[in-house]
Amino acid sequence: GLARLGRPLAPLLRRVAPLKPLAAMLDLAPQARPKPSTSARPGSRAPEGERRGRVAILSGCAQPVLDPGINEATIRLLTRLGVEVVVPLGEGCCGALVHHMGKEDQALAFARSNIDVWIREIEAGGLDAIIITASGCGTTIKDYGHMLRLDPAYAGKAARVSALAKDVTEYLSALELPEVESRGLAVAYHSACSMQHGQKITMAPKVLLRKAGFTVREPAEGHLCCGSAGTYNIMQPEISAQLKTRKVKNIEATRADVIATGNIGCMTQIGTATAIPIVHTVELLDWAYGGPKPAKLA
Repeated sequence: GLARLGRPLAPLLRRVAPLKPLAAMLDLAPQARPKPSTSARPGSRAPEGERRGRVAILSGCAQPVLDPGINEATIRLLTRLGVEVVVPLGEGCCGALVHHMGKEDQALAFARSNIDVWIREIEAGGLDAIIITASGCGTTIKDYGHMLRLDPAYAGKAARVSALAKDVTEYLSALELPEVESRGLAVAYHSACSMQHGQKITMAPKVLLRKAGFTVREPAEGHLCCGSAGTYNIMQPEISAQLKTRKVKNIEATRADVIATGNIGCMTQIGTATAIPIVHTVELLDWAYGGPKPAKLA
């Protein structure tokens, strides 16, 4: 709401060096806030049919505000596939953004808090995985074991949590989804840095999209950053803008109908510079396997 009031001031703020990050924040803020979702409410979502597994899902911080439809699609898809999905009570920020900025004490405090929540859930009902739909968060949670390796009270628990952390496409790849008829829709797949470089997940999202009936097109220079990079697009807006322009040019050259990626930061960054709709990979998969068409494609 405040961003809507402040947005006209962004050009003026950009002229004052200390205020450039504030201008960048105003540029990134969505034009309208989506309606709050029930997907972040604590509790269990029962599977349809025979139960094939039980997972916890990370609600996240920015994602439920910017695009709550991502976790909604994830929960719909997983429960249709027979997986019970739990949103644990007390779960909070994963600590990725403060970790990026070198605020280690705060990052470790967030990590310990979430570890306590997830260990409680593991001991109460068991978990096959902790599902993460923002790859920036996933990279950090998978690193909890290393971050807390010197903490005698948390080293073992942190390693246990990190071992269970899975990007949603990682987990879905293990469920052997059936091939679906072609939809005649070309998808430009953007692999977030935190996905391909941080987690080394390169093939799973593309394989899943092809099996789901989409034609996948890979932009040139796919290894390069889009300029989002956690808080980089706020702290270094000029360099970030250059990276964004280069990324969008390569994506638009594919002449795709839609862009898919696995990170809310990338979605927000790229979405400010192109008319091609951009959605989370899981939203397309949910649609392909019985869910609603993503609102951005309507």
